[in-house]
Amino acid sequence: MMIADIANSGPLPVLAEVMTFAAQRQQLIAHNIANLETPDFVPLDVSTSGFQKNLAEAVKRRREATGNETGQLDVKETRELARDGSGSLVLRPRTSSGNVLFHDRNNRDLERMMQSLAENTTVFRAASDLLRTHVGMLRNAMAERV
Repeated sequence: MMIADIANSGPLPVLAEVMTFAAQRQQLIAHNIANLETPDFVPLDVSTSGFQKNLAEAVKRRREATGNETGQLDVKETRELARDGSGSLVLRPRTSSGNVLFHDRNNRDLERMMQSLAENTTVFRAASDLLRTHVGMLRNAMAERV
């Protein structure tokens, strides 16, 4: 029971969701970049602001239900977010908009894709650094080190 309590407390579930989202989005962006010159290719993406809003609402619901930062984090399914059989977050990308339509009917914008790639990498790195720090503090506490 203690391990489950630790895994569901504080920032751990939030950071895990952020890292899962960012990792899957990284694959999506890389796929878009790899197919940049493919005729009729339409790059797909998911809304980062929609995910952030959904995650913030899940944290708020958890705080209201438990009175603190412990318990399950219930990120609701949306048009772009789903859960697989094991309960892991799965992205369902939508067609991105606002890109340039080229003569080969390819809808692309390399600068925007590279910006998304850099931003997404930064989000993943920040979340993984925070997770590593938090796990290190937990490890020190369990080993009774100061």
